Amino acid sequence: MAVHHGPDGPDPMHAAAIDDAAQALLLAYDVAREQVTPRLSWPQLNALLAVERTEGINLGGLAAELSMLLSSASRLCDRLVASGMVERVPGRVDRREIALYLTPSSRTLLAELRRIRRRALAAVLEKMSAAGRAALLRGLTDFSSAAEEEDRPASARTA
Repeated sequence: MAVHHGPDGPDPMHAAAIDDAAQALLLAYDVAREQVTPRLSWPQLNALLAVERTEGINLGGLAAELSMLLSSASRLCDRLVASGMVERVPGRVDRREIALYLTPSSRTLLAELRRIRRRALAAVLEKMSAAGRAALLRGLTDFSSAAEEEDRPASARTA
């Protein structure tokens, strides 16, 4: 259930302030990605993360997860297969359907990416007060929950 503050919802200035602050978080993500995967684009990284979240996802599911056309997801997958990051495996029930799985090298890459990212975030968090860190964690947890609720289909939200 969404909680609104005031008659018109949250103050628009909050969204602007969060947008500005998010740049620091996104910079930490981008720096880590560049260190670990300089030749991997954001769409390719997002595809790896989608396959990691849903091992055995098919191409249609990947396209939906990434909000892209099936043909674009197929080309993206082709590049990931060619680079040894993803493997295609025929489905167990329907061999025409292809399931996507991470390779050991992509698992290692994602673990290294997270390690670098978390080290960078820890360095910034260290400069914050304990109260600020706690407030940030509460706020981000609430934000994540609200975003997940927004992503669920309307039928699932009312159930």
